[in-house]
Amino acid sequence: MRRLPGPFLAAVAAVTLLRLAVSALAPLSPDEAYYWVWSRALAPGYLDHPPMVALWIRAGTFLAGDTPFGVRLLGPLSVALGSLLLADAADRLLPGRGAGWQAAILLNATLLVGAGAVIMTPDTPLIFFWTLALWGLARIATGGGAAWFAVAGTAVGLAMASKYTGILLAAGIGVWLLVTPRLRPWLVRPAPWLALVMAALVFSPVVFWNAEHGWAGFFKQGGRVGSWEPARALRFLGELIGSQIGLATPLVFALCVVGTGVAVRRSWQSREPAWTLLATLTLLPTAVFVQHAFGDRVQGNWPAIIYPSAAIAAVGLEAAFWRRLFRPALALGFGVTAVVYVQATMLPFALPASIDPITRLLSGWPGLADQVAAAAKREAAAFVVADQYGIAAELARQPVIGVPVLATERRWALFDLPPADIEGRDGLLVRSMRRGEDVDTSPWAEIAEIGHVSRGDAEEYRLYRVRGRTAGTAVVVLPRPLARD
Repeated sequence: MRRLPGPFLAAVAAVTLLRLAVSALAPLSPDEAYYWVWSRALAPGYLDHPPMVALWIRAGTFLAGDTPFGVRLLGPLSVALGSLLLADAADRLLPGRGAGWQAAILLNATLLVGAGAVIMTPDTPLIFFWTLALWGLARIATGGGAAWFAVAGTAVGLAMASKYTGILLAAGIGVWLLVTPRLRPWLVRPAPWLALVMAALVFSPVVFWNAEHGWAGFFKQGGRVGSWEPARALRFLGELIGSQIGLATPLVFALCVVGTGVAVRRSWQSREPAWTLLATLTLLPTAVFVQHAFGDRVQGNWPAIIYPSAAIAAVGLEAAFWRRLFRPALALGFGVTAVVYVQATMLPFALPASIDPITRLLSGWPGLADQVAAAAKREAAAFVVADQYGIAAELARQPVIGVPVLATERRWALFDLPPADIEGRDGLLVRSMRRGEDVDTSPWAEIAEIGHVSRGDAEEYRLYRVRGRTAGTAVVVLPRPLARD
């Protein structure tokens, strides 16, 4: 790895320490709590995603305890290491212009990375392994040998084991080799094909898990591909563009868009490997997400994979106008991220849930647990149960609830969690009012609504007294946080 400027390394260290602090202070979101359950029931696959996020959480909680800090530990650390890899890749692809530190800082200025570094989702390992692959590919683009295909192939497999969209990285590499004349000779040599085999081997446990579980994960995620509702495309495309302007932050987004345009032009004109790599790894995923928007909504975090290559392309801009935007883009990006950090930690839940998604996701879980625990004690409940995975996972992490926390939903049949013994036992069902009153009664011999509880103004819940019978759907006992001696 090339020598990087000292001030850049100091900045990476400082922002990593800040992110570690934020990771420790902000409560877990329902999805993070759900992924934590995965980490306590490790498997080669899950209904929603491949297993990498569970492995990262398991490693983090082993090192730092079963706390929000432990759950998120590898997030800030992976972004720090990924920043160094991206800087080295940029210096190799665009030599002689200080592109490395600029590209890494620009990527870190996005809210996608700034917020993504302090929450643990499948995107966290995905972006790291995508960047690791880009680092290896930069070596190949600049004359590196066959060994770098092994690095790229392993990284591709790990990216696919993080999130199914990692397949776009493999596709992008294939297109890059095909359309770049100087690289086509590699296609008659074993290195890229062995790298493909390596990626497939790394990903193979996910395939085997799907085969053993009726291809549940592939069907769930692959089922999105065939959606086609062009009448709604204008709205979905507008949402996609708007979300990227917000999550990349406006000036960084503008720089990335224009930089990608320059990369495409330079690639078209010269087929130079470096610019063609940047164009391919940005355009191909973008095209897939645009196509998806013709049938369904694209979640704002999905296109995060385009930004490592787009950030490098952005710092390749030479026009004075765009160069002058660089510092304001950094200031705006880091400023927006700082506001989010303050809101999530020092001034949590200061805004109403109706207008603040942070409050809506994170606020009030301990207070809800207090109310549920009091109701469970009053009703002499032998267990607390929820039929929505996020609620169940959040309640399972609350120590005030002194009885087992169960989850009931079809997805839990795919988990290696202990089945709940509910037959003839009385419990307390917690159900969001947003889900209506159409309760699945198959696990319950008796059910009666007994009251309401809430998470402040974030969400309200119905409480039901239930008596169990042999469940018609999966009912499992969720893990509880491990206490350290």
